[in-house]
Amino acid sequence: MRMINRWLASPWRRSAAAALAGALPVLAFPAPSLWWFAYVALVPWILLARSAPTGRRAGYDGWWGGIGFLVAVHHWLLPSLHVFIFLIAALLGLLWMPWGRLVRRLLGGVPTPGRGAAALLVLPSAWLAVELVRSWQGLGGPWGMLGASQWQVGPALRLASVGGVWLLSFLVVAVNVAVAMLLAVRESRVPAVASLVATAAATSAAWAWAPRPDADGQVRIAVVQPGIVAGQGSGDKRFAREEQLTRQLAGQGVDLVVWGESSVGFDLDDRPDLARRLAALSRETGADLLVNVDARRSDRPGIYKSSVLVGPHGLTGDRYDKMRLVPFGEYIPARSLLGWATSVGRAAGEDRQRGTAQTVMNVGHGLRVGPLICFETAFPDMSRHLAEDGAHVLLGQSSTSSFQRSWAPEQHASLAALRAAETGRPMVHATLTGVSAVYGPGGQRLGPWLGTEASAARVYDVPLAHGITPYVRYGDWPVYGALLVLAALGVTEGVRALRLRRSGPEPLGPPSRTVHESPARPGR
Repeated sequence: MRMINRWLASPWRRSAAAALAGALPVLAFPAPSLWWFAYVALVPWILLARSAPTGRRAGYDGWWGGIGFLVAVHHWLLPSLHVFIFLIAALLGLLWMPWGRLVRRLLGGVPTPGRGAAALLVLPSAWLAVELVRSWQGLGGPWGMLGASQWQVGPALRLASVGGVWLLSFLVVAVNVAVAMLLAVRESRVPAVASLVATAAATSAAWAWAPRPDADGQVRIAVVQPGIVAGQGSGDKRFAREEQLTRQLAGQGVDLVVWGESSVGFDLDDRPDLARRLAALSRETGADLLVNVDARRSDRPGIYKSSVLVGPHGLTGDRYDKMRLVPFGEYIPARSLLGWATSVGRAAGEDRQRGTAQTVMNVGHGLRVGPLICFETAFPDMSRHLAEDGAHVLLGQSSTSSFQRSWAPEQHASLAALRAAETGRPMVHATLTGVSAVYGPGGQRLGPWLGTEASAARVYDVPLAHGITPYVRYGDWPVYGALLVLAALGVTEGVRALRLRRSGPEPLGPPSRTVHESPARPGR
């Protein structure tokens, strides 16, 4: 231990160790998907910040760990963002500085049992505050929330129906804090063990008592994934490939056909020939088609990404314009200052336009669907609002064509499991080039994934469910609870500091005499 402390005495070595420790949780996400590792992945980072010689150094440990975490979780963006990924990580990593200081404040030295118990509540709450801030779309959105690593764990998905991915993040961090205390803080082992027991009890209670979605029929939904189509005239060639795959669905009793993001590269009002071909496909398959148009619109200025519903008689009029755009990928924040990003990466040459409201579409057969486009599936509030508005099925249209040989497609597909579990609504994740996936109302996977090499049309029997999950009913209550915990901490620390200031140092004794004065006659 002494050798480790001597090695960490160098600020640069310590910073490198913090960045490496912060990067470890990425192994819990797809593609490795070591979900169990999430429950101990933060322990090295916590132990490092706990041992910091000063509060300021603990803040730096938090910052560098945040940088490592963000770069690791978003490493697949390197070909697109280049140096920007490190700049963004350095800026957002600052959010973990207070968390690092809190780790040392509550666990440093020999903490009392009270401080140890407080750490089990405060540190997960502070982590949730970080996830809340960075979940803002302008800062990149909620990609890589720690709770999302539990997308394939049955009890965790049940907990997601109660408190969303926020509750999962809170519990995962709490377990990490408890494990760190068991390893390093002998005096706090009782509250640590109590925390682990409470977490196990809460998970068991959720498994037993959380309401299960009530089965209510079944629909057949087809996903059309054309695969990579590149080169000159790729828009027309992709459309032809999707058309060919969709024709294979005729006679299979399909209720809805879903194409991926940017599956149609032309405005359908400008290309009535394509609209007629889509209507013919609808008649041939006996199902409406939900396509995704990525084009400059003829009825208003700018480029939009839109989910467009087509029936046997043509465009139905149902349309959803994407609301939350990908920073740098679909628009450049403060383009007048950062526009030069287009010269060093694959940043957006022109900002796409935003939609203004979410839409629930009626596709016939009494089926109501709620579309989401691309990384909108990472936002739990959007799927929750669609469920509140009466959607029976959530539909995510995506394209990860630029990141085929990375972990991004698997990470993206896994998010749909959480959105399904949170809302009690099945979710279909359809992509151009994989991974396409379908999940039931409890977040369970239905059928095989369509991988990044697949070019196919696949039909899924999707069970429907009704009822409202606690998360849909009560919303992001774990976040509000975490903010209350942090507010209470702030008030407690403020009162404590005020008391110390008012009491001041006690005098050690009576004033001493001098040759010019005495206690009886000051000044003489």
